[in-house]
Amino acid sequence: MKAEHIAEFEEVYSATGAWAKLFQKSKAYLGTELLSDEGHIRRYLTIDRWISSEAYATFLAEWTREYAELDAKCERLTEQETLVGKWESIS
Repeated sequence: MKAEHIAEFEEVYSATGAWAKLFQKSKAYLGTELLSDEGHIRRYLTIDRWISSEAYATFLAEWTREYAELDAKCERLTEQETLVGKWESIS
């Protein structure tokens, strides 16, 4: 996370931010949670919830251009992005 962009990053990636608004175009989107690391001020974890991985894949296929445009705009806000996994609810 680039220090000069913390406020903008938090706004864009929040539960009501630009990503959530894009994802809301799908009825399969369940919500977003943005977590900050207490030990590292500039480290965050975003959790985007979908009804299934297939639903997310369908969303990506349908909204490819819009996703890519938003991703390109947001690239300047971060120093690094790492996918930590794709998780399925077991309950």
